[in-house]
Amino acid sequence: VQLQASGGGLVQAGGSLRLSCAASGRTFSNYAVGWFRQAPGKEREFVAAISLGGGNTFYADSVKGRFTISRDNARNTAYLQMNSLKPEDTGVYYCGANRAFIRATLTSGIDYWGQGTQVTVSS
Repeated sequence: VQLQASGGGLVQAGGSLRLSCAASGRTFSNYAVGWFRQAPGKEREFVAAISLGGGNTFYADSVKGRFTISRDNARNTAYLQMNSLKPEDTGVYYCGANRAFIRATLTSGIDYWGQGTQVTVSS
């Protein structure tokens, strides 16, 4: 499956952005989706994941209550709604896919990566 992330940008602290992850090539509903981010000089880290049908979600503690992951299998797209953004949320955001939900929560578990989209939160 090919993934393409979009929707990043520059936003002030407290603002919102919605990222999209568009899929093509294979049956999107067969894959769990994870969002990850990488700040300059740091390792890529898990942000949020959603199961194949969307019934299960999981979040990193640092974004719980502020970010919401969702998906629309009819549109072959997953989303990450980010509210109350903080400067520490700055980084390149990537979406990834794996058939297993638990593996979509691990950087090492992703089989397919999209290209990143830059999110910059100014203070």
